[in-house]
Parts: sequence; C-alpha cells; structure tokens
Amino acid sequence: MTRHALSTTGAPAAIGPYSQAIASDGFVFCSGQLGLDPAGGELAAGVEAQAERALRNLAAVLDAAGLTMADVVKTTLFLADIGDFAAVNAVYASHMADPPPARSTFAVGALPKGGLVEIEAVAHRPPAGGTGR
Repeated sequence: MTRHALSTTGAPAAIGPYSQAIASDGFVFCSGQLGLDPAGGELAAGVEAQAERALRNLAAVLDAAGLTMADVVKTTLFLADIGDFAAVNAVYASHMADPPPARSTFAVGALPKGGLVEIEAVAHRPPAGGTGR
C-alpha cells in the first residue's frame, strides 16, 4: 500500500497531527472540515454558513487531489445539535451530484473550535481512460 498526504491553502491547515487528506490506492480520505475560513481561521456565523464553508473547504481539498464532489463515495457529518439536521441537509444537498454518496450523520458532544458542523469524505479516483461512474 502506498499513501501520500495532500494539502491545500484553499482549506484550513490541520490543527493537529493529521493531514488534510491521504491518497491511497485510488481513494482519497479527507479529514473532517469545519466551517472555518482558510485565510483568517474564523468560524462562519450560523450552522448553514458553517456547512457551506465546510463543504467549500472539502471541495478545495478534493481539488488538490484532482477530484470533485462528484467523486465522493462516502461522507460523514458531525453535528453539535441534531436539531440542525434539516438545515445542514439542505446545504449539503446543493453540493452533491446524483446519485449522492453514502452518508452517516451523528450528533456529537462538541466539535473543535466550537464548530456546529464538521464534514469528512472518502472519494475514489476514476480509472485512467474512464469515468468510473
């Protein structure tokens, strides 16, 4: 197995001992993205804005791998408040191609930096010469 780290300034830098993403054997495993502005590090105001920013951060990480949201096969959403499910779901739906990826959503006790939503993803690189879709 080979693996290499991916990094972009289009998403917040890792705030701990982890990579923004790891590419391995045709898959890209993206670390969770909060609704942080990559330039200033501030959280967006409100759950919808944080979900939007988290998804844009995730798209930037995927772009660094030469992929798009259409290549995502699995996501996991972490919510500080499960009552925000519908609001986050509406933002999420606007970023995902059909068919949407498999997904799990969990309410958690707390998120780093006081975030309201965190989103991680696994993407698959299409085989050379084909779309794989």
